Amino acid sequence: MTDLLHPGDAFPTLTLNLPGGTTASLPDTLEGHFGVVLFYRGSWCPYCNAQLRAFQRAQDTLDGLGVKVVALSVDDEATTTALVDKLKLTFPVGHSADARAVAGLTGAFVNPEPEYLQSTGFVLDPQGQVVVAVYSNGAIGRLVPEDVAGLVRYVKEHAAQ
Repeated sequence: MTDLLHPGDAFPTLTLNLPGGTTASLPDTLEGHFGVVLFYRGSWCPYCNAQLRAFQRAQDTLDGLGVKVVALSVDDEATTTALVDKLKLTFPVGHSADARAVAGLTGAFVNPEPEYLQSTGFVLDPQGQVVVAVYSNGAIGRLVPEDVAGLVRYVKEHAAQ
């Protein structure tokens, strides 16, 4: 496992497979914006569903702050598409992640059997550097949109001084 990412570290390059056969490259997809990168355990996880729903509900607030959100799991394309439809998610949600490879780049914890990424969240600045990283080794302990909005407001206010 790689070291954990810390504030000021450049977020590593990750390619997300999106439903419909397209891809998104991180951190490039978020360039020029504050970004939130969420690794979620899978569509079966009620805590993950609640987190994704919360970020969707907060989309207007986050948009107003210039924050883009992306999410990623090991779920296959069909399962991810069903989750996006069920939760009416409008931000990019990647599928079929290689948990070990993602962990090697980001320090995320991996559940061994079945293999999936534990909940991990990053807030990135507009240059793709980590502002904060939240790592969990279990079901709870994750980023919430209210904290992200508050953090981005704080960073913007103090950058202007």
